[in-house]
Amino acid sequence: MTQEEGALESLVRKRIRALRVAQGLSLDELAKRVHLGQSSLSRIENGQRRLALDQLVALAHALDTTLDQLVENTADDVVINPVNHGAHGLSWPMKGDPAMSVTRRRFTEPPPDSPAKMRAHPGREWLVVLSGTAILLLGDRRFRVETNRAAEFPTMMPHAIGAEGRPCEVMFVFDRDARRGHRESDDPADSGS
Repeated sequence: MTQEEGALESLVRKRIRALRVAQGLSLDELAKRVHLGQSSLSRIENGQRRLALDQLVALAHALDTTLDQLVENTADDVVINPVNHGAHGLSWPMKGDPAMSVTRRRFTEPPPDSPAKMRAHPGREWLVVLSGTAILLLGDRRFRVETNRAAEFPTMMPHAIGAEGRPCEVMFVFDRDARRGHRESDDPADSGS
């Protein structure tokens, strides 16, 4: 076994134990779920027993995770640098779920006063106001979203966002469809979310 393989095996053993403890399971409870003896599971966690693929599959299932997540070894890019989109704010790629996108944007103007300037597109958005107060127009409704408050909505509903009174900073999480809707915008500088 190479040093890298040994490090991965050690990491998997630590994950098994950490997931078991985080879920409040005793050794005996998890052992019963995977049809092992308590001492066998203890030896697996402590590195005294070989990890078998069939056991890993059963352990992943019993711990409500996937085999891929249990054996993943990519902690290289823990800190992710943002991509600067100028007036459109910053965005960060999400390695764990490429269907999701995170964007930070600063709003200095109120939302548009014309319903014709509101946008609609497939998808869902989630946002949290980092500073200031944002105004979310959603159809014919108006929501005031203050610092540390969040909102989630389907983007097929006509919507727009802007600042109330002074600038505000907003962090968005878009699903794939919502992100695509923002990329296809004719006027990327508009106040729509």
